[in-house]
Amino acid sequence: MDEVNESKQIVLQMGGALKKYRKEKNMSLDDLAELTGVSKLTLGNIERGETNPTLAIIWKISKGISLPLFALFKSEDPVNLYRAGEGLRFSNDQKNWIIEPVFKNASNDIEMCRAYLQPNSSYHPEGHHVNTTEIATVMTGSIEIQVNEEIYTLNQYDTISFRADCPHSYTNRTDSETVLHISLKYGF
Repeated sequence: MDEVNESKQIVLQMGGALKKYRKEKNMSLDDLAELTGVSKLTLGNIERGETNPTLAIIWKISKGISLPLFALFKSEDPVNLYRAGEGLRFSNDQKNWIIEPVFKNASNDIEMCRAYLQPNSSYHPEGHHVNTTEIATVMTGSIEIQVNEEIYTLNQYDTISFRADCPHSYTNRTDSETVLHISLKYGF
């Protein structure tokens, strides 16, 4: 399957999962829009597979319905291979922060992804789900991670763990892309 068809399939899968969730909860699009802070029009487009939502929109939906970020992207395969740079990828509006799902356990409380931060750029995510722990390991490059008001500089293979529902950001001050391995442990 080529990259365009695979991307379309992933968008359709997410839309179908979101619609199924909404129907199971007897919610209208208006109800879901109120719960997530995402417009009814955007949610309808996602459900129909007519748009490829940004990472910020997916985070809003995830937080609003209290599901892990990748819960809407389920695989029924007993073996899943995630190659770097292939398959499901999400970016922020500036396209300087890209994440790729790597692993999600069946109980939906742990997710892992690869994250790429472009040279001389920053990423400031919204706070994650309440009681979520984020663990980030630098695989290549170096990065500054600000948690609340404290800044931590990490180099290759350094790891940091912190409460992800508090303000945090990632800054790459180098001229090379930084690659991270990020794990999220949800507290619900």
